[in-house]
Amino acid sequence: MSVNRKPISTLPDHLPPLTDEDGEVREITAEDLKHFHPVTDALPDILEALERSRGQRGPQKEPVKERVGLRLDHAVVEHFRRTGPGWQSRINAVLAAHVKATKNS
Repeated sequence: MSVNRKPISTLPDHLPPLTDEDGEVREITAEDLKHFHPVTDALPDILEALERSRGQRGPQKEPVKERVGLRLDHAVVEHFRRTGPGWQSRINAVLAAHVKATKNS
């Protein structure tokens, strides 16, 4: 728990309670919203835990690939699809090998 937690005030006495005896929540009004606190004040520990659990993506280790629309022969696509998951990466590897081979020519 945070040591510097601000006290959370309740609704003023002139406003009806948010729930009735059965626990049913009444409709929230604009007046009610004026007395609510942002989650950063009310639950800072929970907000911090949610931020940590979301995780962050690190820097890219390799250049990011470019998304393109490419029309290939049906036989080529079927050949690679039959090889299972990762077939698009295998097409990329074949094309990269071709580029490397022709670069040295």
